[in-house]
Amino acid sequence: MSVDLNHTIVHARDNRESAEFFANLLNLEITAEWGPFIAVGLGNGVTLDFATIPADSITPQHYAFLVSEEEFDAAYAQITRRGIEHYADPHRKQPGAINHNDG
Repeated sequence: MSVDLNHTIVHARDNRESAEFFANLLNLEITAEWGPFIAVGLGNGVTLDFATIPADSITPQHYAFLVSEEEFDAAYAQITRRGIEHYADPHRKQPGAINHNDG
């Protein structure tokens, strides 16, 4: 039997705002809404299910996505144009940078 990831829950202060931001950033679609979840579908059938929880309960998580150079450049242009704080690493040691490591 193979095991495939179906979904993961992403904690957010506002599930709708976060799901819409993520979907717009990577040119994805909101695929479902049920209960406290708003799902954004990824290319491999997995969904990120955004759920609103209290801000003080949100812990940092690291998600890595495989995208083309063109998709990355488009998303990164939005991030820089909007002045969104970002880091090249999950430990937040390289502010305003991107990781050029292909592995």
